Amino acid sequence: MFEKLALMEEKYEELSERLSDSEILSDNRLYAQLMREYKNMTPVIEKYREYKSAKNSRDEARELLDTGGLDKDFKEMVQAEFEENRDAVETISEELKILLLPKDPNDDKNVIIEIRGGAGGEEASLFANSLYRMYTMYAESKGWKQEILNAQPTELGGFKEISFSVEGAGAYSRLKYESGVHRVQRVPETESQGRIHTSTVTVAVLVEADEVELEINPTDLKIDYFRASGAGGQHINKTESAVRITYLPTNVVVECQDERSQHKNKDKAMKILRSRIYEAMQEEQAAKVASERRMQVGTGDRSERIRTYNFPQGRLTDHRIGLTIYRLEDVMNGNLDEVFDALATADQAAKLASQEDK
Repeated sequence: MFEKLALMEEKYEELSERLSDSEILSDNRLYAQLMREYKNMTPVIEKYREYKSAKNSRDEARELLDTGGLDKDFKEMVQAEFEENRDAVETISEELKILLLPKDPNDDKNVIIEIRGGAGGEEASLFANSLYRMYTMYAESKGWKQEILNAQPTELGGFKEISFSVEGAGAYSRLKYESGVHRVQRVPETESQGRIHTSTVTVAVLVEADEVELEINPTDLKIDYFRASGAGGQHINKTESAVRITYLPTNVVVECQDERSQHKNKDKAMKILRSRIYEAMQEEQAAKVASERRMQVGTGDRSERIRTYNFPQGRLTDHRIGLTIYRLEDVMNGNLDEVFDALATADQAAKLASQEDK
């Protein structure tokens, strides 16, 4: 590991020199590429230099202690310095292992979240709305931009299905753990006898793929236009503004009727379609590396039950990592960092264990 870090530091210093070169400064594209590489390396190099400083201080203190002849007070001071830097070396070594883990190339990308009501009828649709509110409040707390791409509301204020985009630095790195089945246990507002019902909602978190990453052949698309309709079948408009796009090679179908403009609906539908195709490609690649797929905490099967929200007990349980939190209302108001931090830590630990096994 430390040989690799020494080589990285050399490259980092070379990059620093190149970034002040007048030729590179005049080439915006190359400069941006090198600056991105430099920024990605900076946290690792800073931590490595911290490690080297602690190691030097530890070794100097140990040498003094081994030499002997120190008076009592000075010896105590040197001993304390030795122990402090010895502990720091161990701590920083572990931090460096985590920093050197392969980074998910999608972590900095925007996402599309699809929420669908599952078992439980109207109560599942209402909980789909609760989850939509939870994620959008979390996005707002991070200063991320959000936009509804498609929604199928119900008469009681729920969603049979809702798709929305979240744009912001690190959106995928935080939200990627949410794909799967979310189970809710609560007394529905429509329940007169106070009985607890169990319902499920499926969440899919897709990387937002742009046109550069994924080029779709127009001949592979079947596009239909129809009139948009709202809850209960009432017509929202009298023109055929709603769009249905079918990707013929895999029969993936996407509908969008949220906008009054046919053109806007088509753009939004293409955004969702592109992300679904990109996800399918990623799943195919991951299947080829099955061990890596298993070691990831948060990007698993959509049919996997990942979390239970128990309202009578105010309890949230994430079944993948055995996390239980008794502040459900706070979480439903978008305060998800404790959950996401625990999932990210478990994911890192699994990846570290996998690397050590190799």
